[in-house]
Parts: sequence; structure tokens; C-alpha cells
Amino acid sequence: MSFRSIEQLLRRNSKTKISRNIVDGVHDQKEEQCVQSLRELLLASNQLPEKFDDYYLLLRFLRMRGFNILKAKEMFLNMLKWREDCSVDAIANEFKFEEYDAVKRCYPHGFHGVDKFGRPLYIERIGLVDLSKLMQVTSIDRYVKYHISEQEKTMSLRYPACSIAAKKHIASTTAILDVKGLGMNNFSKSAREMFIEIQKIDSNYYPETLNQLYIINAGTGFRALWKVLKAFMEARTLAKIQVLGTNYLNTLLEAVDPSNLPDFLGGTCNCPATGGCLLHDKGPWTDPEMVRASKAAFGKGQKSFNELTATIACESFAGCQVDEQISEKIRQLEDCAAQTKETLQTLVCKQQELTSHIEQLRRILRDGTSADKKTDEQNSK
Repeated sequence: MSFRSIEQLLRRNSKTKISRNIVDGVHDQKEEQCVQSLRELLLASNQLPEKFDDYYLLLRFLRMRGFNILKAKEMFLNMLKWREDCSVDAIANEFKFEEYDAVKRCYPHGFHGVDKFGRPLYIERIGLVDLSKLMQVTSIDRYVKYHISEQEKTMSLRYPACSIAAKKHIASTTAILDVKGLGMNNFSKSAREMFIEIQKIDSNYYPETLNQLYIINAGTGFRALWKVLKAFMEARTLAKIQVLGTNYLNTLLEAVDPSNLPDFLGGTCNCPATGGCLLHDKGPWTDPEMVRASKAAFGKGQKSFNELTATIACESFAGCQVDEQISEKIRQLEDCAAQTKETLQTLVCKQQELTSHIEQLRRILRDGTSADKKTDEQNSK
């Protein structure tokens, strides 16, 4: 890679306007100090695995515990123990939910596009759930594992891809829960158990990943049920929930563009070719270019606290390749410069030695000439 090619790459870099903004933007100084304190506390006891050495992950636990560092540490360690006890990594990498299509038919739910900020949009039509059929095609245990695998996918794929697409840090989800027809009578014991287990997992082990939850079509039956369900939820989570009746559309459209809102909720999107909007899994995370770019920017995992300032958002994968090529050339030139400096230092030493030898020879020559002159003078007398 020549200097000319570097110049051409830089010029191309400028033309495509590759963003070099930090993916996560500007940090709050007080929050950053708390994250650093929590990180140092975990490192001191060797309790911070490299995989979780991530600024925003630690920040989520701090926020959930009101920036009480000791409580955040306890919550973080409980998360690590849960992941080990439940083999979460194995679930994320190996669990196969063969009944996926059957579950979707009797429990309509899924990710569908993004909100106006760029966050993943998640939708459930829980009022249409056929619980008896659901329990025939799967079990509570398998559905909980499926939920964990989806949470892991969101953390490792959906958020990074959305961050690249939005050119800003994305680490939370906007959700819509359609509860039309749902009440105490048709929310069975097994359904309540599953809801409580999933809510516990989300609150304790994936905290602060909910941006806003809109519960729509809430009738009198659901409002009675809601009084029971919210007793199991964290105060911070409850503050992010809006319970709306049938006149919900204007509120939703403040957060979601109509093109990302399915037509059955009042939007303009219809995905008939893929079996309906909630089977599509529509979003930046299904765009191969966005996925490649997110892997280039985020690597195999999230950036650690020390690497945070090096995390950049690229408008194209080619831009990331440009930076890598230039960085590699810089390293090569630095190595060459170091070798050249060492060679020059050696030559300077040799030059000094040669100068010294020349001076010594000249002195010997002068001394010899002087001695010959004295001898000639003595002989002439």
C-alpha cells in the first residue's frame, strides 16, 4: 500500500462522509465515574469477565440500582451466577426452537422495524393467544429458553445493527402489547407463571433494556389483571409503561413511523409475502450490510470500557476497511521508522569511532614528522 494509495483512500473517505462519531455519543461525567468505580471494584476481586467488560452493560446495572455501586455489583454478580447455572451461553448458541412457527401461530409476537429513534420495535398481540394450543406445542421451560435466546440475539445482533443504522448508540427496545380481549378469566395460572418468570429474567438479568412499553386496547378486564401483574414489576420498569385504551394511535405515531407500524395497529405496513408482519423479523439486523458493518465496529462482543473511545460508527463497511488499511500502514511505517532510527544511531557511533581513529592517526603522523625534523636538525649540526 503506497503513500499515493493512502491519499486516494483518505480522499474517498472524505467523499463518502464516513462518520467517526463515537457510537454511544457523549457520556455523562457522573455516570462515567460510577461506571469506572464499579468496574474497578469488580476487577479488584477478579469478577469481571472480559465478555462483560462493557461500559453500557455496567451502566444498565447501575441505573437499575439507583447508582448504588454495591447494590449494582451484587446484581451484576447474580446475573453471572444465573448465566452459569442456566447455561445461557449454550442456550444462545445451541438451543433450537423447532416449534417456532407453531408458537407464532397461536401466540402472535415478534420484532418489526424500529421506532423513530432507531430502537428495535417489539410487538405482542397477547389478547389473541391460544393458551391451550400454546401449551400443546411447547412448554413453559422451552418458551423461557426461547425468550432467553431472543434476548441474547437482541443484545449481540439487533442493538449493534440498529446502532450502525441510526449512527448512535442503541441499547433499548420500544414495545407494544395489544391486550384486546385479555382479562382475569382467560389469563390462566400457567400464563401467569410464564409472565412472572420472564419478567424476573428481564428485570434481574437484562435490566434497563426497555425504553417504553405501550399497552393498548386495555379494557376493564385487563385493568383488573394489571393491578395484580404490576406487583411483580420494578418501579423503574413501571415508570416506562403507558396503559392505553382504544384511542392509542396518536400516541403510538409519536414514537413510531407509520411505515414501521403494522396495519392491524393502524400503520401502513403489511408483510403478506413473509407470513405477516410478526413473522418477518423486519429490521436492520436482517440487512447483511448492516450486520457486517456492526461486526466490524463492535467485533465479537461489546467494546470494553478502555476501548470505548475507539468505537466508531461507519456509514459503510468499506469505510471500516479503509481505516483498517490505513492503520496497518501506519504500524508498518512506525516499525520502519524505529528500525531507521536504530540504524542511524549505529552509523553515528561508527562515525564517531572513525573520527577518533583518524584523529589518532593524524596525531601519530604529526608526532612522527616532528621527530624526523629534530633528527635532521641534530645531524646537520
